[in-house]
Amino acid sequence: MSSTTVAGNSRAHRRDYAIVTSAYWTFTVTDGALRMLVLLHFHDLGYSPVSLAFLFLLYEFFGVVTNLVGGWIGTRRGLNQTLIAGLTLQAVALTGLSFQRVEWSEIASVMFVMAAQALSGIAKDLTKMSSKSAVKLVADGDGALFRWVAVLTGSKNALKGLGFFVGGALLGAIGFAPALRLMAGAIALALIAVLVLLRTDLGRATSKPPLASLFAKSPEINRLSAARFFLFGSRDIWFVVALPVFLADQLDWSFSQIGGFLALWVIGYGGVQAFAPQLLGESAGGASGRRWAVALVVVTAALATIATASGADAAWVIVVGLGVFGLVFAVNSSLHSYLILAFSEDDDVAMNVGFYYSANAAGRLV
Repeated sequence: MSSTTVAGNSRAHRRDYAIVTSAYWTFTVTDGALRMLVLLHFHDLGYSPVSLAFLFLLYEFFGVVTNLVGGWIGTRRGLNQTLIAGLTLQAVALTGLSFQRVEWSEIASVMFVMAAQALSGIAKDLTKMSSKSAVKLVADGDGALFRWVAVLTGSKNALKGLGFFVGGALLGAIGFAPALRLMAGAIALALIAVLVLLRTDLGRATSKPPLASLFAKSPEINRLSAARFFLFGSRDIWFVVALPVFLADQLDWSFSQIGGFLALWVIGYGGVQAFAPQLLGESAGGASGRRWAVALVVVTAALATIATASGADAAWVIVVGLGVFGLVFAVNSSLHSYLILAFSEDDDVAMNVGFYYSANAAGRLV
């Protein structure tokens, strides 16, 4: 293959990746905003923390299923197909959810929102798997791969944090239904751009893997996926429902304050993820993963001990403690996101990423 052809292919891959990433960024802002809108709106209506948790149950459950099947579909048919499906489902979910009415009974509202969140969960993981897999196609060498993954992962979380703030601000400014319809319009624009600009074979494997290959993984992929399960289970047990409800009920924070704090936390978390290659070195491997996992255990145990034994002000414990936890957690997350691609070949990257993020979603579900 001539150098001109190689350069042309490289430019095409980078162009495709830019399109995929731009769509993913748009999606990420709406995903963060949706979580905050649903949580704060229904908490304001008087729903209990357990009822609020049920609103997100199918969102996470279908994330487990979608990542597994979506990775296989992306490998066989191309990542553009999974991306288009994800954006379409998100626009439908946002529009549908806007028709929920406050006069409905709690049972009817919970069932309706769970169904809409199920669609959104499928949409999120199809879109995320497409974008995370595409990065493998544009990186040249391990160092470049870690940098690209870190930038994507860090920027995604920064934008998700922005979405938290946008959700809280929109709820206070224009209300629940108008905010959802505005976000559906943004997703529709991203979908049009993908349909017009993205080529049709991005990430398609040269051979068609059988369905049984979904679970035929190397020991490295299996161990990394198991670690991801516990990593995100350890965070979302408090982050998704308990923390925002505590800030509202116990500390009397407003919608904008809660959304702003969570936004700053996730933006800072994303910044640390983007910086991870400089912190760890661009050839970081499994040994780095083990060291940072131990560090996270130590930090979490220390924070829990200090928080319960010191008698310090709850607001300061949360702000400072979550800052330390977030720093170490972010390094672990960024390193894992790099290693899953480093352990994968081009033809099976979508299936491996899907399997890995299925474990991620399972941890969040638990």
